[in-house]
This record gives sequence, structure tokens and C-alpha cells, in this order.
Amino acid sequence: MTSWTKLVSRSSSQLLPSSNREQVYIRCNHKYRILTIIGSSDATPTTVDADGCIHASCPGGSPPTGANTTDPRLNYVNSFPVTSIKTGIDVTAPKLWNGAQPELALTGPNVGSNVAIQAPFSGTIGAATYAAKAKIPAIAFSGVTGDPTAWNAPTPLHSKVYADLALNVTQTIINSGKPYLPENTFLNVNFPKVESNRCNNANQFKYIFTRINTGLLSAPDANWCGSTRLPWEADVILFRGSDCYVSISPGDANDKSTVNDAAVQQQIIDKLKPILSCLP
Repeated sequence: MTSWTKLVSRSSSQLLPSSNREQVYIRCNHKYRILTIIGSSDATPTTVDADGCIHASCPGGSPPTGANTTDPRLNYVNSFPVTSIKTGIDVTAPKLWNGAQPELALTGPNVGSNVAIQAPFSGTIGAATYAAKAKIPAIAFSGVTGDPTAWNAPTPLHSKVYADLALNVTQTIINSGKPYLPENTFLNVNFPKVESNRCNNANQFKYIFTRINTGLLSAPDANWCGSTRLPWEADVILFRGSDCYVSISPGDANDKSTVNDAAVQQQIIDKLKPILSCLP
């Protein structure tokens, strides 16, 4: 789950202004709870408890929502990821942009993968699907490596690598032109493990177009890489991760599963073609 103080998130956000577009960063301050199913949970933000915001980024008793005093684009919402993105879409962004609505929503990078059976329970994906259903194209990013790291700690290698990878995917979608994604879809993007001696530079990675679920009983996928069945993202990330593959899956915002329309898949493939590779 994303915190407004998590360093991997700030590493990604700091790269995005190079695209010469305005950004607003909304971070969820909801703390981890054992056996709590996050997913698409939504609740009215509450006053920050006595422990304060995560990583001591705001004192106990702070308001339910707030902004960084030196950069009003950095905001927190003391609730779930879906509540956070909803607040960003409905309140924060229009306030900063004179009533304008967001054109693209990015969630994450989540600490830990969000593949296959993990998807329905992911707050990162839940926030992305909320945006997609609000007719805002959305991309959910997750990475295998890392632990929640405070914004003012030294930047770990994986944060830098994931930031570069996320920027590449985002810029490719933006360069493809509007509409950035078909309606009611999102991209589920997962990054593999980063190690000091392997997968330690963004130039070493290849981007693979995948499925969230296996599709054993689904209609044929788009014809890509010589097959009408896309690879399974869990196989690419969890079992082939040492090969430095990034999985990009077309998601259905209604149920967080794979988009099973080959024509829609093809539209997304065409947008991502400049960076896509095939498995050997």
C-alpha cells in the first residue's frame, strides 16, 4: 500500500515533471492491519491517531487530509487507497488546476507484487480501477523488492530502478496519444526483483504483455508474439523474475481480471509496441 512518505513513490513522482505536465500526488496514510482486506475499501477520512502519520510525517491529531507545507502537490488522506484517489480526483486536483480533471492516474509503486490472485485484494489496483471507472485512464505499479522506506532516508537502488521503469511505461502511453487507454480498462504493471548484481539498471529490462489470470477457459487473446494466448503475469514475475522482465497486463476495471476482448487488447498492444518484447 502506498504512503505519502514512501520513498519509492516519491522517487517515481520526482521523475514525472520531466514530461512537462502538471501532477498531483495523493498518498494513503492508512496503516497496515493484520488480516485487513483492503482492495476497493473506501471510508471517510478520519483525524490522524495519536501515533501520527507513518514515518512521523505528520503529528498525532492532524486533520483527516493535508498537504505538504512547501509543496501543495504532495497530499495525504488518512483512509484507504480508493478514498485517497477519490479525494484527489474530486477535491485536490480541481483545486490546484482551477477545476480541471486529471487526464491520467498512476497508483503505486506498491511494495510487493500484485499479480494473479493478489489483484482483487490490492489497494493499489483498487485505486486504479476507481479512476478507470471514473473515465480516467489508470496504471497500477507494483515491485517485488523493498520495504516501506521513509521519504527522508537514503534512496535505495530498487526505488531508482522502479521509478525509471514506471516513467518509461507512462511516457510510452502518453506518447501514444489520447485516448490513453480504452474505457473501463487499466494497466497492471509489475516489476521483478532488483539485486545489486542483477536487474539493477532500467536498460536491462524487457516489457512483456501479459494476463492477470491464466485464461484457460477464456476466448483467444490478441494475436501477439505468434500466439493467441498471452503469458501469465505470475509466471513472468515470480518464476522468470531473474530474467529482468516487467509484466504489463490489461485489466478490466469491473472485476480486476484480464480484459478478455482481443480487440481491446490489440488497441493497448499498439500503444505499447515501442517498448514491448516477446518471451524467448
